[in-house]
Amino acid sequence: MAAQQSQGIQTLLEAEKEAAKIVQQARQYRVQKLKDARSEASKEIDAYKKTKEDEFKAFEASHAGTTSSAQTAIDKDTEIKLKEVTDSYNAHKDEVVKKLLDRVVLVTPELHRNLKKQ
Repeated sequence: MAAQQSQGIQTLLEAEKEAAKIVQQARQYRVQKLKDARSEASKEIDAYKKTKEDEFKAFEASHAGTTSSAQTAIDKDTEIKLKEVTDSYNAHKDEVVKKLLDRVVLVTPELHRNLKKQ
């Protein structure tokens, strides 16, 4: 009977070892599947990122010309306004200098308005 119990225990130990081996294989399989899923997700993210970058570059290239033409128009407008200011300055500078000198040189002495009331 002891031999029979020993054989039963031995069978149980072997079954336990086999179950542990199966559980270990299942864990390894699960870990491998997770690694594969991460790798696949990373590939999909990279592909998506590349397509979006290409779309952005195409958009940027299509709108770069409008920026250049807008800059040219602004530059022309600035030149025109600068010329107008310069012309106005040249036309009125003598008159302004004369008015300033008249105000500084031609002073009429008179009492201050607060002093006159007393």
